[in-house]
Amino acid sequence: MPKFIIEREIPDAGKLSAQDLQSISQKSCSILNAMGPSIQWLESYVTDDKIYCVYIAPDAAAIQQHAEQGGFPANRISEVKTIIDPTSAES
Repeated sequence: MPKFIIEREIPDAGKLSAQDLQSISQKSCSILNAMGPSIQWLESYVTDDKIYCVYIAPDAAAIQQHAEQGGFPANRISEVKTIIDPTSAES
């Protein structure tokens, strides 16, 4: 199943409290549970003004549906084509 990176523009995201992030996470998980096992949230990275989320989903439309149901922005949805890491440098 494809993996996606979702860029969410959220002003002052880096200033969200632990309670705010827990509430957002609970809402996201609730929607994902209702959508079924074909879409999975793996992890997210919070920066000053954005949250970058990693999802596994059948297509970008499923991610957009999740965002709309949760009221989350999904400013950019990009499919991961391949993954590299330091071991990629080895022959």
